[in-house]
Amino acid sequence: MLMNMEFKHSNKKLVGVQVVLSLEIKVDAHVRGYVGEKIKLKCTFKSTSSVTDKLTIDWTYRPPSSSRTESIFHYQSFQYPTTAGTFQDRISWVGDVYKGDASISISSPTLKDNGTFSCAVKNPPDVHHNIPVTELTVTERGFGTMFSSVALLSVLVFLPSAVVVVLLLVRMVRKSEGLQKMSKSGYKKSSIEVSDETDQEEGQDCMARLCVRCAECLDSDYEEAY
Repeated sequence: MLMNMEFKHSNKKLVGVQVVLSLEIKVDAHVRGYVGEKIKLKCTFKSTSSVTDKLTIDWTYRPPSSSRTESIFHYQSFQYPTTAGTFQDRISWVGDVYKGDASISISSPTLKDNGTFSCAVKNPPDVHHNIPVTELTVTERGFGTMFSSVALLSVLVFLPSAVVVVLLLVRMVRKSEGLQKMSKSGYKKSSIEVSDETDQEEGQDCMARLCVRCAECLDSDYEEAY
């Protein structure tokens, strides 16, 4: 009887621990950035408790091959980026705690920023959780990367134009070949085609006569003026 009571009491403790461990945090395991280009370190969380002014967020940094950690950002109602050390004046808050976002960004990154970043969130009574880490790799943006971007843009811009030009050339060649075949086979124009050409010639003659007439009028007006 006593053992059953102890077992039930133990179960209650386990249930209580599970409720406390309901805070879940997720980050990108690996992030790649380039020197001089702003980098975003994403961190999201889910809590069974509503967000209050007791919620805290802490970002820490650990250099490669080192056990030393450095606090680079703290949040509790307000943002407190580090004002000293490697990341002085380079950490910005880009999250929204009411949307479960605890992300930050690093401006003007360098090769010295490589390392491990940890995101810790506490939202009482949810305070115990896993502390996920992000491995940041910063490199120089090489010529090959820039060339590939330019090449892709060129293809997207000029490929449609090239296709249109090729189609027009093919159509012109086919039309020219068709005219040559008709001329070789003694093709005679239909009455409609003849009338169309006659109308075009008459229209051109009318335009020419009209231009001559306008010129004569201008000359006569000029002579009368003097």
